[in-house]
Amino acid sequence: MTAQIRRRTVLTAGLALPGAAYAGRGHRPGTVGFTLDAETLDGGEQVTSVTLRTGRLGPIDPASLTPGTFTVHARATSPIPLAPGDQIFSEYDLDRPVTAARLDRRGDVVLELDHAEGQVGGGTLGYIVSKGRNVRLDLVYTITQNSPLLLHGGRPVTITGFEQGRLVNREVDAFSYHTSRSGMKYRVFSPDHRGGRRPLVVWLHGGGEGASLPDGYYDNETTLRANRGALGFATRDAQRIFGGAYVVAPQSFSAWMLDGPRFAPLIHEIIRDLVRRHRVDTDRISVVGCSNGGYMSMKMTSVYPETFASSVPICGVVTNLITDAELAAIDTPTWLVTSLDDTTVNPQANTVHAHDLIPGSLMTLYDHVVWEGHQFPGHWSWIYVARNDPSIDGTHIWQWMSRQER
Repeated sequence: MTAQIRRRTVLTAGLALPGAAYAGRGHRPGTVGFTLDAETLDGGEQVTSVTLRTGRLGPIDPASLTPGTFTVHARATSPIPLAPGDQIFSEYDLDRPVTAARLDRRGDVVLELDHAEGQVGGGTLGYIVSKGRNVRLDLVYTITQNSPLLLHGGRPVTITGFEQGRLVNREVDAFSYHTSRSGMKYRVFSPDHRGGRRPLVVWLHGGGEGASLPDGYYDNETTLRANRGALGFATRDAQRIFGGAYVVAPQSFSAWMLDGPRFAPLIHEIIRDLVRRHRVDTDRISVVGCSNGGYMSMKMTSVYPETFASSVPICGVVTNLITDAELAAIDTPTWLVTSLDDTTVNPQANTVHAHDLIPGSLMTLYDHVVWEGHQFPGHWSWIYVARNDPSIDGTHIWQWMSRQER
């Protein structure tokens, strides 16, 4: 005869059932919220941990918390419909390995997730091939508790449900949201307000971070999540070198290269507005851009020669977009950066050609794009600028920028 095991019997015996509250001395806490904790790596933003808001349950015994206590499943899908046959990189539907579990100072459970440069299954952005655009993926994370937590005193706790909260990226969240009078969206990092006027760094994104207005997609997010270009200038090291700097990241309606002459005054309008509203030192405004933005940074110094103290075009395009005469007329101090293995923008026909024509310009050429042991595509030389790596005669690029005055 087979014995019938009832749910109450299992609970009383102390065995775990998914989603169950423990009977007897157990605690029935109800639903617990959680946040997705993200970091923008050189290759793009990834969810690196999950924080469960368990602090309100009471003091948890750390010995009862292991990487196996919870399972994390992640599903990431496109926020906009895809055309038949279109491709998007990188949707996923998988379990995220938990590499460590700990309690933070608030008593919340933090689940550290496996992540690495180039690793599929943790990113927050997808690249739609036909549109050439990065979009923020719709993320759905599911938390399953596999064994009880123990409160001090030995009371077991199983959480009955989990509610996903917002995506938290402390570096990205430090940039405020804005829209210009012309409708162009942008993000701003503001330094400590003590002291006098501060320099301004204008970051112009690459082609993948513009809007996709035919789809109604204009997020003011991907500019800070696709790479560390703008974020690098808001780091503690950069802020120390610049003596505190504003950082602004406008987002194009499409791609800068599609209509640079139209976009130039819209970017300039944002700069003028920041100067009006903040203590910006107008003699120390720098423009930095990658790929599409590398082109746009040179276009800005061509159209507005009196505005910028320095320009850093990274793997920028000039072929059929900026004439030789325009390049030769640029008098803004310029430091160009690219990698010789760039197969997206020919370095000789663009960066090297621009360097030959822009009077007094500096140039750093890399053989490959490698950072902390990981080799990236050759086009991604902006990684080096975001890490203050380019140097000439012992002077690194951030220090050089910080010393330029109009």
